[in-house]
Amino acid sequence: MQKCELTGKGKQFGNNVSFSQRHTKKVWKPNLQTKTIVVDGKKVSMKLSTQAIRTLKKKNLLES
Repeated sequence: MQKCELTGKGKQFGNNVSFSQRHTKKVWKPNLQTKTIVVDGKKVSMKLSTQAIRTLKKKNLLES
């Protein structure tokens, strides 16, 4: 499933609109990366959005 396990960010839906104004369904998926983080001394593998990874790095909660 395309969902960030930390923030809950998921798919967004909308329409592609062509030059002739035809509307077709479109899905934007979040950029998910698999990261291994240490929680209470245990390694946990999580699917995180790149925005969540950036925030964790900014708050010094994630190495490298």
